[in-house]
Amino acid sequence: MSKMNPFKATYGGDDWSPRTRSLQQELGSLWGACGIDSEWAPLKKVLLHAPGEELKASLDDYDAVQMLASLDVAKARSQHEDMAAAYEKLGIDVFYVKPDETATPNQMFVADLMAATPEGVIIARPASTVRAGEERWVARRLADMGVPILKSVRGTGTFEGADLMWLRPEVAIVGRGLRTNDEGANQVESILTEIGAEVVEVDLPYGSMHLMGMLRIADKDLGLAYPNRLVHRAVEAAKHCGLEVAFVPLTEELRTGSAFNFVCIGPREILMPAGNPRTRSYYESLGIQCHTVDVSELRKAAGAIGCLTGIVERELVR
Repeated sequence: MSKMNPFKATYGGDDWSPRTRSLQQELGSLWGACGIDSEWAPLKKVLLHAPGEELKASLDDYDAVQMLASLDVAKARSQHEDMAAAYEKLGIDVFYVKPDETATPNQMFVADLMAATPEGVIIARPASTVRAGEERWVARRLADMGVPILKSVRGTGTFEGADLMWLRPEVAIVGRGLRTNDEGANQVESILTEIGAEVVEVDLPYGSMHLMGMLRIADKDLGLAYPNRLVHRAVEAAKHCGLEVAFVPLTEELRTGSAFNFVCIGPREILMPAGNPRTRSYYESLGIQCHTVDVSELRKAAGAIGCLTGIVERELVR
């Protein structure tokens, strides 16, 4: 029987093969496995940068490179290796940025340089000249991993990944402040809306760094808030999404021990900085299983486990 359509396949003939799967359906086959739509579902894949000689910049003028104190480079590197080992022990795949040139001092804070969505990653555009360009290396590595890049913040927009969080699979919250400006927030909201998410935008208190420093999510129904920092609109949004908001006791551990700077491994399971027994006890009272690793040297750079970890993949909830 002769074909009814006389055209060759390349022009839409009978042997034309249409692409009918969505991008999300192609993740893990055509594209690399990636994506998140929650902050608490089982963690599967992270992206890290192993710090090196670039940390010596903190010895000359730590404030100029946006750190809190000078770092012992060898100790910081060792602690970062221990953190990566902790992830691997928990069954999480660890990938590294590995820039082709000498990294800038803050390259290790990968969470700021990317933000994962259910369909791929948004590449950030850091707000400070000290960190400008770090996002290039993260973009390259993610591309090598087969991760779709949905958006690179452009123009005069600034956006850092620690200002984006998922309250529910269909609801994201974006913090606007020092690191994410109006233009950056608008660009992020636009792409999230395109993939079907509702976006709640909140202003951050002056003098704060990221939304991550005010709100963490430990389970589908449990959010943790830094007292007197998390703004009213964010608390309302979390509660509207079915989250009970627990305010972590304000102690010296919270102020100087980075006890709030953790990563959720799975429902009510976290990897948190060691040396914070009171805060750990509080988390455990909420039914949270706590794994710990020493990042006491790394936190002198003004970040800890949450900041150091680029989340690439969790089990999708929806």
